[in-house]
Parts: sequence; structure tokens; C-alpha cells
Amino acid sequence: MSRIGKQPVAVPQGVTITVSRDALQVKGPKGTVATPLPGGITCKVDGGTAVVSRRNDERTQRALHGLTRALLANAVKGVSAGWIRDLEIQGIGYRAAVQGKNVELALGYSHPVVYPIPEGVSITVEKQTRVTVSGVDRQKVGQVAAEIRSLRPPEPYKGKGIRYANEVIKKKVGKTGA
Repeated sequence: MSRIGKQPVAVPQGVTITVSRDALQVKGPKGTVATPLPGGITCKVDGGTAVVSRRNDERTQRALHGLTRALLANAVKGVSAGWIRDLEIQGIGYRAAVQGKNVELALGYSHPVVYPIPEGVSITVEKQTRVTVSGVDRQKVGQVAAEIRSLRPPEPYKGKGIRYANEVIKKKVGKTGA
């Protein structure tokens, strides 16, 4: 039995899970998330818990069992509390600002970088060097944060660039003088 898959998912007050043939619809106070339900995997919702089970013990079924349970738990947490990813911008003259449906970033290039904010994700900027990406879908929040970080990843000599708030950059030693 899958150690992850057999654990029940606690469903908080105000969150509803609708099970259809090929998807799980999770609704809550922050929004709605749809999670795919692979063939051979079933979900039963009893009161305050949801239990994911599988048809047999084939290798693919075991893998999908744990995956489906993890995706369901992420969706439940997303619609009840939400997902947040913080980014820090380091470097002289590096800054960010939200303008309408875009984030404008000055990252040391000859032009400002404009990143459009996708649907279902909200981006806020505090102190021009702290960017917060939030939303109900964990995958989408992580993808947007990774795309923003990839615009100027931290370099190993001075640490300039965009990094995750809890990321540690290993700095390299520079050239030695003559």
C-alpha cells in the first residue's frame, strides 16, 4: 500500500469536493481547482475526510495512487489557505513594480522586462525588491515564480539576480590579484 496514498485528506469547513468520472473539483473560499482523476483511481468523500483508493497493485496504479492523493491535498490547501512563493531581487538598480496586469522588472538589461501576470495568479511587490506570487493552484504559482526567477537567475560571484526567499546561493571565490 502506498504510504502517501493511503493517508486520508482532511477537508476543512467550507471546502467541497465534487467527484466525477475523470476529475476532482475542489471548491473553497479562495477559489476552485480541478485535479485529474486517472483511470483505476477512485475517491470517496465522507464528512470531513477524502480517501483515495486504487483498483489493483500494478506499478503504475501504485504511482498514480500517491500522486492523486498529493494533488488532492494540494488543491484542498490551495482553496482554503492559498499558496505563496516569495522572491527577492538583489543587485544595485534591480527593482520590480506592478503596472496593471504586468510586472515591470529592471534587471540590469538595457530595457525593462515586462512579465504579464497570468490568470489565476496574483503578484504583489513590496519594497521594490520583494515579489510575492500567490494563488490557489500550487503548480501555477510555482511555475510563475520559476519563470520570473529565470529572467535573471542569481549569479554565483556576487549573488545578483532574482532568488527564492529561502534559497541559499553558494558563492564562488573570484579571481586572485597579481
